[in-house]
Amino acid sequence: MQLHPRYFGRSLRDNLVAKLMKDVEGTCSGRHGFVVAVTGIENIGKGLIRDGTGFVTFPVKYRCVVFRPFKGEILEAVVTMVNKMGFFAEAGPVQIFVSNHLIPDDMEFQSGDMPNYTTSDGSVKIQKDSEVRLKIIGTRVDATEIFCIGTIKDDFLGVINDPATI
Repeated sequence: MQLHPRYFGRSLRDNLVAKLMKDVEGTCSGRHGFVVAVTGIENIGKGLIRDGTGFVTFPVKYRCVVFRPFKGEILEAVVTMVNKMGFFAEAGPVQIFVSNHLIPDDMEFQSGDMPNYTTSDGSVKIQKDSEVRLKIIGTRVDATEIFCIGTIKDDFLGVINDPATI
């Protein structure tokens, strides 16, 4: 954690904690997942002055809450986009793609001004802003992002809240 000399003084620890929260919360590490919140500071080590800049680097050990989806996990997500290939949904910071092959066979794609997947009897509809319960069947971890593939082709999965019925 690098800190500018203007933040030195009585509130050095408070400034370090504030900078840590600002820099770390909301970021994604492929190894640990999405950092939701810093819950505590374990240790702040001795600072090391950087040559030529005056900045000081402090080693900081902290505890935090992370969100890292894993294969087989059931999540509730909000649909953000629907097309003939499937749909994209978001569960917090993670984006999940559900292919049309992983949508139940009785649901068909309907194009138009509000593209959706609808059952043959019209009782269930997946469209933008629908809430769905899905199962993660695969994840790909990048250095700064996590991508997921999901399915609703299983028991107790599918639409849990349709915005059209509200």
